[in-house]
Amino acid sequence: MSQQTFAVAMSELEEIVRKLEQGDVPLEEAIDLYKKGMELSQFCHEKLQNAEQQLISIVNENGEKQPFEPTNGEGSL
Repeated sequence: MSQQTFAVAMSELEEIVRKLEQGDVPLEEAIDLYKKGMELSQFCHEKLQNAEQQLISIVNENGEKQPFEPTNGEGSL
């Protein structure tokens, strides 16, 4: 999947799911669609993880970036 965007991959994945849910796809085609869907799902998952890693940082009081730790501050309310 060279240079594929997340939006295109999601669109393709939604189309595959729609076809498979209709249930009128021949078995061989259904297997191929399932495999393609799994590849697209993995691609989207990796894109989301990459985006999450880029976005999960906060700026501390000194203006320095630091990793966001969801458990920091827990119980300090």
